[in-house]
Amino acid sequence: MAAITAMAHGLRFPEGPIAMPDGSIVLVEIERQTLSRVHPNGAISVIAALGGGPNGAALGPDGRCYVCNNGGFEWHRHGETMVPGLQGADYQGGSIQAVDLETGAVETLYTHSDQGRLRGPNDLVFDAHEGFWFTDFGKTRRHDMDRGCVCYAKADGSTCREVIRAMMTPNGVGLSPDGTRLYVAETLPGRVWWWEITAPGQVRIERTGTANRGHLLVGVPGYQEFDSLAVDSAGYVCVATLHNGGITMISPDGSRVQHIPMPDSMTTNLCFGGAGLRTAYITLSQTGCLVAMPWPRPGLALHYLNR
Repeated sequence: MAAITAMAHGLRFPEGPIAMPDGSIVLVEIERQTLSRVHPNGAISVIAALGGGPNGAALGPDGRCYVCNNGGFEWHRHGETMVPGLQGADYQGGSIQAVDLETGAVETLYTHSDQGRLRGPNDLVFDAHEGFWFTDFGKTRRHDMDRGCVCYAKADGSTCREVIRAMMTPNGVGLSPDGTRLYVAETLPGRVWWWEITAPGQVRIERTGTANRGHLLVGVPGYQEFDSLAVDSAGYVCVATLHNGGITMISPDGSRVQHIPMPDSMTTNLCFGGAGLRTAYITLSQTGCLVAMPWPRPGLALHYLNR
């Protein structure tokens, strides 16, 4: 793999990168509580103050940036940087927000699904039907933690439904190139699951012997956790990996797993952009950096962004 190139330093726990057509990268700074933009020259500007804990982000059909807001963390100093911990003392619940990238206007689109309050929305991906899948990681407190779920919502604010339940810290979410598979990474177990998509916002629930009724794509050994993910054009699921900092590439059938190390134990997310979608932009959150590197295959074109 080629060497990485630093694009920006001094970000306050970056996540949710989006490679924009003008060469900038829109991302969240979770500790700063903002949606920000990294310009091609490395300058950082704030698009909007979001409060709570802005996490995953994606461009929607109306051109706005949709953000999973986890509601906020306690923050602890680790050397020169801050790292997240338990549910924040000022936590008011999770939400889905939509941000006008030109004006910075913020709309809170959802605070509840059909099953109740959103706890800790984490990551999202849009389909071709103006809807999006998102994970609700839940929140962790000193003596207990939430069970997570996966929801499907419409960009127009009309519906938000819980579709998959009984998950342990669901985090990254993505779609296969043909749109027939939904992938979800679980952080603490270090697993990636998949479900067959049968219709917009629906998956086939089968008796697979697992609590979440999903199919296991891969589980990794040792102490490493899975964060957010992106899918490339060949269907490889590329998962940002914590502790064993890097990107874990998983073939569509789960038979081949390759780890690409990064110089940060909290490698949290990636997206594809640049000419031919051949560049991976990766958030290194503990060191507050955004880096870029050539990718061995083109990334998957995203609905409402690359197509």
